[in-house]
Amino acid sequence: MHDIKAIREDASAFIAGLNRRGLDGAPIAAELLRRDAALRNLLIDLQAKQARRNEASKAIGKAKATRDESQAVALMEEVTGLKAAIQSGEDEERRLEAELRAELAKWPNLPAPEVPDGADETANISVATRAFEPRCTLPAAVLAQPREHFELGEMLGMMDFERAAKVSGSRFVYLLRHLARLERALANFMLDLHTECFGYSETSTPLMVRDEAMFGTGQLPKFAADLFGTARDGALAEHYRAQGRAEAGGEDPAQLPFPADLRLWLIPTAEVTLTNYLSGEIVDEAMLPYRVTAHTPCFRSEAGAAGRDTRGMIRMHQFAKVELVSITTPEQSAVEHERMTDAAQEVLKRLELRHRVVTLCTGDMGFAATKTYDIEVWLAGQQRYREISSCSNCGDFQARRMNLRYRPATAKATRFVHTLNGSGLAVGRTLVAIVENYQNADGSIEIPTALRPYMGSLARIERAQ
Repeated sequence: MHDIKAIREDASAFIAGLNRRGLDGAPIAAELLRRDAALRNLLIDLQAKQARRNEASKAIGKAKATRDESQAVALMEEVTGLKAAIQSGEDEERRLEAELRAELAKWPNLPAPEVPDGADETANISVATRAFEPRCTLPAAVLAQPREHFELGEMLGMMDFERAAKVSGSRFVYLLRHLARLERALANFMLDLHTECFGYSETSTPLMVRDEAMFGTGQLPKFAADLFGTARDGALAEHYRAQGRAEAGGEDPAQLPFPADLRLWLIPTAEVTLTNYLSGEIVDEAMLPYRVTAHTPCFRSEAGAAGRDTRGMIRMHQFAKVELVSITTPEQSAVEHERMTDAAQEVLKRLELRHRVVTLCTGDMGFAATKTYDIEVWLAGQQRYREISSCSNCGDFQARRMNLRYRPATAKATRFVHTLNGSGLAVGRTLVAIVENYQNADGSIEIPTALRPYMGSLARIERAQ
């Protein structure tokens, strides 16, 4: 959420930031400022009416004291009219405030000055100092023609897409036996690393949230099509029946609002629940930076991914992820962003997986982010790097949406916090990377040394005889 006061004071900076995002910032700023001016003018008018009402109320007493009944009656009629006008004006104020807030919520965060400009991922910049090249884990017999993870998983009899499609549809998978244990081992390994080495506090969170939580972190309203929603007590069926009645009556059924109090959303990431934990609160500066982590299933409709990664586990409707969230003061967030990226990278370093880090350009960066590092792991079967983590600094953008502030130790006025989030890591994609980068010619999979204590000392996954 943008600060209208900041736009009012320096519209050119706001326009320039949106222009870097590939938007036409000038008309957007003009519309926001028009709405802001209308609201401020209304407030000035309301204040004048309230002052006149108070003045007239006092004059009524004086008129009655001098027995000037005609004057008293005229003043009472004026006060009655002013009260009605003020009530109407306050209703209009609430409407204009809501419309201005909705307009502010439509536009993405502004990029940090150091973020590279560009339209898409081709303009992302590799951070050379963060590249990691481990020893080669693939045997010579595999290097010429490595298999992809879904081939290996099906050869092992431990990755079943066909039965998952029978039960749930496309973009789901059954992991069986050792691969199921490997998924659990990875989550436990990541949580132990982040809590014991980086000071994150482990959290178990809800998996369904209300509209307000999705709005707070920026998923709503812009990305509703990418979410899975649910409703309680048959509300969804009743909603569709109401849409049918509206259509039969010649109305647009799409304009019928969903009963928000009956809807819950499945989380697309634990960023939503971890960041919203403190929403609407004022915390003491002493508790910042506040660092939390959670392992959860995540749910995404992948509405914009039709035809992409249709085979395998790269782009699923349901997947597991270990999420990292930090809440900081504005002065802490840049350093915290580097620290969070270090924590996510450490997982791959200990698993000895080749990877690189890129700074996302303005056109590839997420809606709520002001700066993002993507960590991309090498997949031998695909012979390419694929994203396995995004670590983003959102500045005060999310904090304004969820009204999350802190009380500085040396100042009276509260300030908005900065929020950061990152995958530490996507568990399924990490499993994919292990399967493809630790494969043997016979289709077996070596277990990285760091994971063997979590696998009951198992050193290799082989097909059961």
